[in-house]
Amino acid sequence: MIRLERVTKVFGLITAVDAVDMEVPSGSVCVLLGPSGCGKTTTMKMINRLIAPTSGRILVGGVDTADIDEVTLRRSIGYVIQQIGLFPNKTVEENICVVPDLLGWDRRKSRGRAAELLEMVNLEPSIYLQRYPKELSGGQQQRVGVVRALAADPPVLLMDEPFGAIDPINREVIQDEFMKLQAELKKTIVFVSHDIDEAVKMASMIAIFREGRLIQYDTPDNILAKPIDAFVADFVGSDRTLKRLRLLRVAEAMMTDPPRVRAEDTLDAAVRLMEEHAHTSIVMVGPRGRARGVVRMDATRGKHGTVAEHQEPLPGVVNVKDDLRTAVSTMFTHGVTWLACVDDDGFYKGYITQRNVTQALGAIYRNR
Repeated sequence: MIRLERVTKVFGLITAVDAVDMEVPSGSVCVLLGPSGCGKTTTMKMINRLIAPTSGRILVGGVDTADIDEVTLRRSIGYVIQQIGLFPNKTVEENICVVPDLLGWDRRKSRGRAAELLEMVNLEPSIYLQRYPKELSGGQQQRVGVVRALAADPPVLLMDEPFGAIDPINREVIQDEFMKLQAELKKTIVFVSHDIDEAVKMASMIAIFREGRLIQYDTPDNILAKPIDAFVADFVGSDRTLKRLRLLRVAEAMMTDPPRVRAEDTLDAAVRLMEEHAHTSIVMVGPRGRARGVVRMDATRGKHGTVAEHQEPLPGVVNVKDDLRTAVSTMFTHGVTWLACVDDDGFYKGYITQRNVTQALGAIYRNR
């Protein structure tokens, strides 16, 4: 969708971007990373010609951007900045509809689009459409800034550190909402960031720059597992193995088809099942298979009766869609070495242990 061919930008005697070759596939999120002054923001701004390249070509959808009128090009590409840039004298609805109005959209269509997009980022249209930016929190303003860039349904979205000014808690929430939005809309996104954790979480591809040159362009997994040189290794951090926990899902590491018991089963039957599988505990499920509790071997000695009489609450569960970082964090929070894994409806799908997590990471490194 976006292709840079030997793109260079020179300011006076300074080469800000040096012969960058890069292709961003359609529907992917490419995050540009690197230290301050490395050329990542200049590279992004050349895509919509906010900065004109000194040499090289940039193609969007196979068309050379140099052959497109600048205003037409920019109206066809969504743009989100860290400072948000909402018009203070316009309502949220009017802010979102700026580009559709410039493009001559039917008013009913553009206002319907504004309401639809607000719902997608969990802002109730009936509450927020007629509010002004000053009546919104910083996180709410940032969400409006994102959906404004999407209002005219552009195929390409440029984002310049859009979540950098948001506090950590709201940043995580907005990142999650944005990724849900992207999963549905499948835009082609170029995203400037200074945060390696944000890049690992959000990117399909990561481009790492240094002094205007593109040093490594690869998947987040390969960037972390196979840094091309010492600069990249230092930039992503010595804890890059831990960062990779974000890239693996619980479903990839958990033990599937686990033994289970029901409330009406006898305690003796539960003990036999634990012994058969060499387990020190076993999950109790409800009538339809949802995880409801746990029976521990050390709590059954000398006791009889039903599972329901001796089950304990599960100390914590993890969703099969969660990443391994969430699983490990939940284990540490509850002081346990394993967790029951459930789907969105709470059905028991398996269990994951600290050993499973270690093995999942080790398997990838053995295949390097």
